[in-house]
Amino acid sequence: MSEQTLKARIQQEMKVAMRAKDKPRLGAIRLIQAEIKRIEVDERIDVDDARLLAVLDKMTKQRRDSIQQYEAAGRDELAEVEALEIAVIQEFLPAQLTEAELSELISAAITSSGAESMKDMGKVMGVLKPQLQGRADIGEVSKKIKAQLG
Repeated sequence: MSEQTLKARIQQEMKVAMRAKDKPRLGAIRLIQAEIKRIEVDERIDVDDARLLAVLDKMTKQRRDSIQQYEAAGRDELAEVEALEIAVIQEFLPAQLTEAELSELISAAITSSGAESMKDMGKVMGVLKPQLQGRADIGEVSKKIKAQLG
């Protein structure tokens, strides 16, 4: 990204979707905008890029959970809607880390925090979380850390 903030980029993409009459994409972008507005009103703050990444990450996780529930209930049409929303949300997230990059970051975090056992998991997560925001599924990262520490 250039000088443009993530929030401004989302606003710009909403205009593009409106002009293109792309209703599914526009709906997903409006969901993002609504969440931003809710946070700004509730907390009386201006959402910065770091907070917005956390919000987008949370929205993606919620949709993954919804997809699992819809598929378990046999509601594939609703799962497809959620999958489309995930695709739109992920456009605004940084590129996902590869397995090799993720393993390297986990190893470095374990070394730098001096973690030796599962009791030190919080230290490792504290080091990793800012680096991984929006770039990896924290739940999967947690499993990998447990495997290395356990």
